[in-house]
Amino acid sequence: MHRLAFRVGLVLVLAAGAPACVSRSSGPQLIGVPAAVPLSELSDVTLQVGDQKGGTEALLRAANALDNLPYQIAFSTFTSGPPQIEALTAGKIDFAITGNTPPVFGAAANSKTRVVAAWDGAAPGEQILVRANSPITTIRDLAGKTILVAKGSAAHANVLEHLADNGLKPKDVKLVFLQPADALSAFANGQGDAWVIWEPYTAQAELTLKVRNLGNAENGYWFGSASTRALTDPKRNSALADLLIRYERAARWARENPSQWAAKYGKAVGLKPEIAALAQSRQVRRPIPLDDMVVSAEQRLADLFAAADQIPEAPDIAKWVDRRFNSVLAASGA
Repeated sequence: MHRLAFRVGLVLVLAAGAPACVSRSSGPQLIGVPAAVPLSELSDVTLQVGDQKGGTEALLRAANALDNLPYQIAFSTFTSGPPQIEALTAGKIDFAITGNTPPVFGAAANSKTRVVAAWDGAAPGEQILVRANSPITTIRDLAGKTILVAKGSAAHANVLEHLADNGLKPKDVKLVFLQPADALSAFANGQGDAWVIWEPYTAQAELTLKVRNLGNAENGYWFGSASTRALTDPKRNSALADLLIRYERAARWARENPSQWAAKYGKAVGLKPEIAALAQSRQVRRPIPLDDMVVSAEQRLADLFAAADQIPEAPDIAKWVDRRFNSVLAASGA
């Protein structure tokens, strides 16, 4: 809950009928970027957009960024990021914004998707929490301890990175996989030594439980992923470029009007105002280019998940990144 002149060149796109898993050496085929279509010619396009409660649609509407759309948008609500990647691969949606791990698992499964945009700023709200009176004071103290975390989530990535940075392996701790609502209840009732979580659950824990933060996420990225079907269709591709510009303007509005956005976000997800305000104060959605640093950070997550036996082999993440919109967004001033 919880970063048009098209670049001419080649982009990496998944081959149809690819196997369920992909090796590091294999990858998708190359196809050309379609020519830009004027916005005035997109009236017959309906862009299918995946969403989560209080996410993309809520932000766009709060910022009035859907006014005067030259195409249509149909939003579909999902519980989390992984089902959105699956829907993209199946061609049921054209675009979705997720955290940092769904694209990794998608690439490992040879998904028919591409990461096309990135935002930074989630790290402050992604934390490793322990109880205020816990004897645990460092990441190394987690050795032998029980950690509650949602499997395959940004929080899972967070704990794997911290363990690796401190010379620990996943087998050195006991990871108990629970979804956030279940983990909140368990942690509140004394279960688990630590809880790795993201917003708005972090804010909820801070304001309702006595907790301390052991460490923030190193990778605080969100990613916009598009289906290869949309990226190869001239009209959908052009609509996507416009939507990305609108989203980045909406994100800027939220940064400049934090109290207004927090109020609308809290109403959308049913949170108390103080929890919504704290959560959104740590989710700035700062647009960043899809550069080598971002790709490298994602590659590290892929390598860590593979080492932890969460995916069969780490894919070459660069092959699932499409930088065609970098120049479009830079030129827009969004």
